Amino acid sequence: MYAAASANEEPYKWSEWLWTLHSDLGVCVAQLEDTVQEIMEGLRSTKIIMALSDDVKWRQRVMPEYKGNRVNVRKPLTLGPLREYVREKWNTYQRPGLEGDDVLGILSTHPTLIPGKKIIVSIDKDMKTLPGYLCNYSKDRMPAPDPWVVRKTTVEQAHRNHMLQTLTGDTTDGYKGCPGIGPVKAEQLLEGCPVEKWWEMIVAAYKAKGLGEEVALQNAQVARILQYTDYNFKAKEVILWQPN
Repeated sequence: MYAAASANEEPYKWSEWLWTLHSDLGVCVAQLEDTVQEIMEGLRSTKIIMALSDDVKWRQRVMPEYKGNRVNVRKPLTLGPLREYVREKWNTYQRPGLEGDDVLGILSTHPTLIPGKKIIVSIDKDMKTLPGYLCNYSKDRMPAPDPWVVRKTTVEQAHRNHMLQTLTGDTTDGYKGCPGIGPVKAEQLLEGCPVEKWWEMIVAAYKAKGLGEEVALQNAQVARILQYTDYNFKAKEVILWQPN
């Protein structure tokens, strides 16, 4: 939706001093439908569920500055109308306080909510913190009629990727991780440590930068894309991640 809305904004000059920005909703809808159709054909898919984000984000209760870098960023003109179109056109899933990524994680890991093989379609690297099947449609698309690439993430790989995110943070989402630790250093730290000692090592890395375990846990919790075990369906509340 965001890609279709942002790609089809056009500036219009009325006079030397007057400019406006225009967007044709029909053009945006056409691009969106083409993308969805291409995905379904590429994955030989028979059903699609659109995961939508709620306006309220549970992560901001854990870390108030989460996505604070986006507060004053203008959204594309037709993003709102496109969301309404998607709700009318396709099967959607949205829950109070949850982001679309969390919805994807819950639906894909739940054993019975959706029958059959489930494939998350996303360009977000955070999806690698979820066990299951993933297709990155910007990297894994294949020329027709070949089926697209689908990658499987094991439970062990998902846990490792979550710990990597806890160390490196994500500047796009506004959480910093451990200062001075990038992807290469984070990989080295995990490689040189037994799995059962990972959390102890992560806490030590944060403390070496003058930050307590509570900051490490805060980053780990916002980095966690929810799985179905992280959500209380009856109370409609998030169960915050805790180290074992």
